[in-house]
Amino acid sequence: MRTSRIKAKLRRNEPVLLPALHLNDPAVFELASLFGFDGLWLDMEHQSRSVETAGQLVRAARCGTSDVMIRCAKGEFLRLGRMLEIGAQGIMYPRCDNAAEAREVVRWAKFAPLGTRGVDSAGADNPYCTMPMVEYLKAANDETFLVIQIEDPAALDHCEEMAKVPGVDVLFFGPGDFSILSGFPGQWDHPKIMEAMQRIAAAAKAAGIHWGMPSFNPEFAKKIYDLGGRFLCNGNDQQLLRAGFDDLQQRYKPLGMTFERRF
Repeated sequence: MRTSRIKAKLRRNEPVLLPALHLNDPAVFELASLFGFDGLWLDMEHQSRSVETAGQLVRAARCGTSDVMIRCAKGEFLRLGRMLEIGAQGIMYPRCDNAAEAREVVRWAKFAPLGTRGVDSAGADNPYCTMPMVEYLKAANDETFLVIQIEDPAALDHCEEMAKVPGVDVLFFGPGDFSILSGFPGQWDHPKIMEAMQRIAAAAKAAGIHWGMPSFNPEFAKKIYDLGGRFLCNGNDQQLLRAGFDDLQQRYKPLGMTFERRF
């Protein structure tokens, strides 16, 4: 089983960075992993991907050094094991409401005694029946990580108890949904955003785990880091392509070239 780059760095209290990849091309995952990012965020909450497609993308990422974290949909406990079996090092669980739901995530994602995950051992995580059972079970529990998302303002009151659930590695603040549900969509500098960050940071510190959130830019990342946040996500392949295309057009405009944008 591959060891987790993210878990190793978090154990040393080092920051990690994960971009999100939305394009279903294995070459994109291969290239990003060869760049040596700590992890790649593969979303299956909002993106139209099957587990089979995700398996090909995770396989491509194994050419490099990056972990792959898969975000499932809320309540999608049955597929957690399959996501781990195709080789995901981490699971992100969205819209977690309370500690009871966080314990359910652990139950489905971890083998006994931490949880009750069912064993197959024939997937890429074993890999393919090559590890002895006892060794595999221990490695799977030790080298996979669980990220619990706090996105609903009502869930904030439960963050301290969520952080204490054995098996939870990271509390992850989702400011997008939080801001929309709070009535100030997209205002990342709103006082309630900072209050939520501070509360989640304190809960994670008290429980001896880590916390993080989207970092937007290096300046905002510094605020997260100063609050003890070490799990940072920023950017996606579509944004990076758009920025690259925009830069290419800007550099060629002085030559008199024009472009017919549709946005």
